[in-house]
Amino acid sequence: MDKTVKWGILGPGKISDTFAGELRFAPEARIVAVGSRSLMRAEAFAAKHGIERAYGSYEELARDPEVDIVYIGTPHPMHKEDALSCLRAGKAVLCEKAIAMNAAELQEMIDVARANGVFLMEAMWTRYLPAIAKVREWLASGVIGDIGLVDLRFGNMSAWDPSSRLFDPALGGGTLLDVGVYCVSFASMVLGREPDTIQSLVKIGTTRVDEVFTALFGYDNGQMASIMAGHRLKSKHEAVILGSEGEIRIPDFWRAKSATLTLHGRSVENFVDTLELRGSLHEANEAMRCVKAGKLESDIMPLAESLAIMRTMDRLRADWGLQYPSDALAGGIRAD
Repeated sequence: MDKTVKWGILGPGKISDTFAGELRFAPEARIVAVGSRSLMRAEAFAAKHGIERAYGSYEELARDPEVDIVYIGTPHPMHKEDALSCLRAGKAVLCEKAIAMNAAELQEMIDVARANGVFLMEAMWTRYLPAIAKVREWLASGVIGDIGLVDLRFGNMSAWDPSSRLFDPALGGGTLLDVGVYCVSFASMVLGREPDTIQSLVKIGTTRVDEVFTALFGYDNGQMASIMAGHRLKSKHEAVILGSEGEIRIPDFWRAKSATLTLHGRSVENFVDTLELRGSLHEANEAMRCVKAGKLESDIMPLAESLAIMRTMDRLRADWGLQYPSDALAGGIRAD
């Protein structure tokens, strides 16, 4: 591969619009094609972002011989089939979070990626933000001592609209796959493995999606993670990591611009990201680094960890008795 990495955008929605807008700040990146189920929408997206080719189907995009990597920004239930189409065509894939509807779907995606020798990564953009990279640096240094608790809050008050994606179980609506995944993924990043025990409470709304939930993850070494997430209850969007020697506090952790390290009640360091970009560029740079190096997955967001996160979310839903229509196609969800 030459220095330029050629991107295809699958699904010209709002999140893809943001991603494409930031990708122009990567000198080695070029978007060469966009695919949509509507040729008109694809052409409008292409005109806005200066993209050469617009396709009226996702399959045409996957077959484009010039595309090196495809960014998938479609709704959750479409991720598996959209990714499989690209992976089978030999395209590297960066797929929006949550990367699948359940662990069984993701396992199929991983199997196909490995069988075809192509790169696959979950677009959990939080992982690559400079502030979160600084948090990982602090954690690796051991400066806050033994980690005891990760406390996470991510509550929104979405307008009641039963026709919205957020309230439609067929579209993966509800809290867990929309904002809860940020909390589960962050706990996984900090604590490094799946919880041994899970206790949770949930409010299931009239459209049969999870509107608010709380969860307590327990680990055999005594560590804990506490989560509150919702799209019908407003809260701060904050992560706090408590250790035996101090704490790390990250406001708006999912789109973090700052992080503060405190030891014994004394502020030691406050990191501030002054870049005006939203942050999609950082995950794109990681994907391009991996593809150019011939890697099949990212060390920062490895596939085994994405799979573990999906298993944890499956366990939560099994406890709640919450099923998506796609679960039946995957053989159901497992609580183990």
